[in-house]
Amino acid sequence: MVYIGISNVLTGSSACSMMWAVEHHDGEVDMSAQRIDYREAQLRQPEALVRVAAHVAGQLASRTAPDLSTLVAGAVPVFLGMGASCAAAALPVALLNAGGRPSVREIASETDQATDRTGTVAIAVSQSGRSPETIEALRTFPVRWAVVNVAGSSLAEVAGDLAVDLGSEPDSYASTIGYTGTLVGLTILARATLGTDPLVAASEWDGIDRLVESLEADQAAPLRALADAAATITSVDVVAAGASRAASEAGALLLREVCRIPSAAVVTRNYLHGEMESAGGTLHVVIGDGREVRLAHTLADAGHPTLLVTTQDVEPAGHLRVVRLPAVGEPVRVVLETVVLQRLASSFADARGVAIEDFVFEHDDTKVTDATGTSGPPPLVGASASFADGVAGRER
Repeated sequence: MVYIGISNVLTGSSACSMMWAVEHHDGEVDMSAQRIDYREAQLRQPEALVRVAAHVAGQLASRTAPDLSTLVAGAVPVFLGMGASCAAAALPVALLNAGGRPSVREIASETDQATDRTGTVAIAVSQSGRSPETIEALRTFPVRWAVVNVAGSSLAEVAGDLAVDLGSEPDSYASTIGYTGTLVGLTILARATLGTDPLVAASEWDGIDRLVESLEADQAAPLRALADAAATITSVDVVAAGASRAASEAGALLLREVCRIPSAAVVTRNYLHGEMESAGGTLHVVIGDGREVRLAHTLADAGHPTLLVTTQDVEPAGHLRVVRLPAVGEPVRVVLETVVLQRLASSFADARGVAIEDFVFEHDDTKVTDATGTSGPPPLVGASASFADGVAGRER
């Protein structure tokens, strides 16, 4: 059995509060990993994803055969992570299962560390690389991989030569680039595990910048209109299945963090088995092309505000609004679904007058102090540098 621990190094609404030491392919050390404003990150995201795909593929292509053999030897991958990092694992798990490699994911803090790890491989993913739960879980495995945004984090140090970074991309405190970049990186890693050359796997992301830019341009105004019209809602249910749970779970977390709306990510078929009965004062975001389409119509016909995110040709009507996605491969679609939820969260923040990165709670035990001696979020740079630092990070 292969265990994969997930904790992103600088992605997420909990980006690190420090400058990370990052070693690039040319050996130069970069201490300038930065936190940027949420809206600036949205603007930078298309080009950043292109860089991440090339960066991750380059690292994996340079791995020696013994390194990659620890992934392709046939063990069952088990992904471990906290918060959004655990959500991100839904995508590679779906890809590996579809490719004939049974895989699961677990919350790192809930993993039974007394289990015999003989014959397992762990891949730890953390946007910050400093989540103590993921770090401790990874230590219990004999073979340790890690996927992080920035090299040099505590989690990357535990993984050693088997750490893969996203290229030290700047990210917002409520993660944008860091999260979607993690999805890109995990996809390439999953493809490599199934035997695809990493450089070939990276070609799956050709044109992702144009797709994201087009989606943002088309949907910014409609999603703001939805947020204005539904400004009095008291909760959001985000419904999806399979790989799209990476979008629904991260999206529900963003809605809680960015605009402070109680939100839940629910699985499509489970939602039909009673969970949808509490509809009322709720916005329903339904993601998918199958049973999700009929579910969205059922909710909207009953008078509940509903947003359907789908590649299907569905016409909006009454309480039903539709975001139509292009027909693309599953990993690319999940990134686009996530971009829609990022925009929805910022739209609700605007409609409700909530400062996007003004978090309510801080914790002193969700990030470890690394070699630089700091443990909070990195300083904000750019036009919005007035944001007050010092809030301890959530997992990204």
